[in-house]
Amino acid sequence: MYRPLLQLTKPGIVIGNLISVTGGFLLASRGNIDWGQGCLVAVSVALTIASGCVVNNVVDRDIDGLMERTRNRPIVTGEISILSALIYGGVLGLTGIGLLYFATQQLLPVYMLLLGYVVYAGIYTLYLKRNSIYGTLVGSISGAMPPVVGYCSASGTFDTAAITLLLMFSLWQMPHSYAIAIFREKDYRAAAIPVLPVVKGFTTARWHIALYILAFTSVTMVLGLLGYAGKVYMLVALLSGIYWFHLGLAGWATDSEPQWARKIFFASILVITLLSIAMSLDSHPPVPGPVFHRQ
Repeated sequence: MYRPLLQLTKPGIVIGNLISVTGGFLLASRGNIDWGQGCLVAVSVALTIASGCVVNNVVDRDIDGLMERTRNRPIVTGEISILSALIYGGVLGLTGIGLLYFATQQLLPVYMLLLGYVVYAGIYTLYLKRNSIYGTLVGSISGAMPPVVGYCSASGTFDTAAITLLLMFSLWQMPHSYAIAIFREKDYRAAAIPVLPVVKGFTTARWHIALYILAFTSVTMVLGLLGYAGKVYMLVALLSGIYWFHLGLAGWATDSEPQWARKIFFASILVITLLSIAMSLDSHPPVPGPVFHRQ
């Protein structure tokens, strides 16, 4: 019984976001780290993301049954009932939100986390995923929230660094998601999900992937240029961005788009992990600028 419940939370997504929320928290901590608070923030974000994934499983049960990759999910097979899943997701979400407020005593990170939840479980899952080619773009906001929540939890402010993290991780989501859509094209077509690579074709997708990687790499440098991170971070950001962009350009010479897309996908995970580590280890005191303070 425990394994199906774990499957509903999409552990891979949860673990990936744990890396980014930790990066944001440590960036804002700037060496003065409250490890206890950091652990509670990470757990709270993990629980809330898990809740959103459970809701996503419930809503997508019809299209999940049409895709080879998802047809054996517990709700599709009837192993877990819809009511049980909704209760489970509700408990996870309420626990996560409550734990975040307990850990920080702030409303700002709670608002950020709730915004990400509403975008993912509501706007994206309930409507845009099935009806708009721009669903991935809007959904990227939710994927960018964990590092922002981590940052706001430690700093108590929503400043230029938080804005940069939001933009940076939103841009990262695009080539990452398009790559999945390319090597899972048959699944997306079977479920009639209107992602850009399926609707507009692989040539258009290659252009978008390369341009998004270029934009992402440019934004990553802003943390260093504004003084929030140091030279080590900037070097890691530049080199990893160049490597990812090089892979993106290689898509024009390949005769196997799925194989190339898998390389883009795995490179995206490597790049964001390296950046999260670099920003954690090479953070600097904040620079003056407009901020929204804790409440």
